Amino acid sequence: MTNSINELMASNVIFITGSNTTESHPVIGAKIRQAKKRGAKIIVAEPRAIEITADAEIFLQITPGTNIALYNGLMSTIINEGLQDVEYIKERTENYDELVATLADFSPEKAAEICGVSAEDIKAAARMYAEAAKGAIVYCMGVTQHSSGTEGVMSLANLALLCGNIGIESGGINPLRGQNNVQGACDMGGLPGTYPGYQKVTDAEVKAKFQKAWGVELSDKPGMTLTEIVDKAGHGEIKVLYIMGENPMVSDPDLTHVEKALSNTEFLVVQDIFLTETAQMADVVLPAATFAEKNGTFVNTERRVQRVRKAIEPVGNCKPDWVILSDLLNRLGIEKTYAAAEEIFTELASVTPSYGGINYARLEKLGSLQWPCPTTDHPGTRFLHAGQCARGPGLFKPAVFKPSAELPCAEYPLVMTTGRVLYHYHTRTMTGKEAGLNQMCPESFVEINPTLARKLGIANGDKVAVSTRRGRVEVTAKLTNILKENVIFMPFHFADGSANTLTNPALDPIAKIPEYKSCAARVEKI
Repeated sequence: MTNSINELMASNVIFITGSNTTESHPVIGAKIRQAKKRGAKIIVAEPRAIEITADAEIFLQITPGTNIALYNGLMSTIINEGLQDVEYIKERTENYDELVATLADFSPEKAAEICGVSAEDIKAAARMYAEAAKGAIVYCMGVTQHSSGTEGVMSLANLALLCGNIGIESGGINPLRGQNNVQGACDMGGLPGTYPGYQKVTDAEVKAKFQKAWGVELSDKPGMTLTEIVDKAGHGEIKVLYIMGENPMVSDPDLTHVEKALSNTEFLVVQDIFLTETAQMADVVLPAATFAEKNGTFVNTERRVQRVRKAIEPVGNCKPDWVILSDLLNRLGIEKTYAAAEEIFTELASVTPSYGGINYARLEKLGSLQWPCPTTDHPGTRFLHAGQCARGPGLFKPAVFKPSAELPCAEYPLVMTTGRVLYHYHTRTMTGKEAGLNQMCPESFVEINPTLARKLGIANGDKVAVSTRRGRVEVTAKLTNILKENVIFMPFHFADGSANTLTNPALDPIAKIPEYKSCAARVEKI
């Protein structure tokens, strides 16, 4: 997040797009509702009439896969009506003329036709956001998990820059992370092209710094993303695969292909806290300690570094992740030992400028710190890009709308999208073992508009088959008016009746993210 969670409380307008906030991030959803009570206006753009739409002044029920068309329609309205922040654009941005040229023939009426919403609603939303002194954008995987997901995020950045909402308190663009320490994992270098702190592996000076700190030779070639790894494993190009804290046999797209790929891997190691669906396929399973059995730090969605303290000793033969990895490194010939997680954090801070001023003593005293925090007398950073963007001028990166990789046809006439429910967490590795949560949401289902259901002879609670070009699953029908007639929705949490047996593995060409949120499907009564 460019800004902090509590800053939402003082936002004038909050634009929620691609996020079922109250179910996927209920704490932040509660903050947004508190902001509403304080006078904030809310705009929601989503394929489903989710709970937070009841609090919205404007609800744009767009067709899955049409995000960029909507954002371009909003920006076109703002520019044509002269609502852009002219001084901010002049002083703090570049490439504005290209944005104007790209949007020249893209009217709100054209956006409305593509998105399946009212042009007047698009215009009203554009005016509401542009006229706000402090406009915050909140988004999640409904924006990123498309074959044009990266350009979707860039388009949101364009919208925020256009109205002067980057680098101000209670504004910004604020992605909500999907799991509790995803931000921390990325910060630590859990991306194929970066070392800790997003320092590029292709940068010679960065490479030299880490070689000196770690005492090993390092490659300057970026690695592969998860989806690329699975694909190459399926073709026999990867012989050994080490999976840690991930359950791709439920969470990845086109699970039939994933299963073949993992089966084709000569040596599969899984490190996890439970025997997941993926761990059941492994040659070796390394039992890891849970959050309550280890010391360390987690970093949340607002860049806030927080201590995690051990409540109990690890059960059985479980070990903290860092101990397992250290033991493995030693056995592979890397002679480096650590006495505690704090030593690893100290090493991290010494080679990572954004963490340079964070240490356990400060975290103990202050409770938490937000990076960037370059020195030990720095208070941390509540919001980014104050004064100017980190790169200098804020760069407009206009995007042309492109349809989803797979569109409805005669054989598969519906659009299927996926998401989360309040009662389960990711692949149910933990929540699936809790009786109360399973009572609230015991099995997979598909949401269907009642009008569509009547045409197909389907009643609420019927068993139905949902099919795409990747496969077929049987689930329970749940009739609801929150969807348009030609759109269906499935939660991705369940291994039985898995939505990801059906989802499209088509990738965003830049970030290599699969298109989980839109594919062609059909539903039949069993």
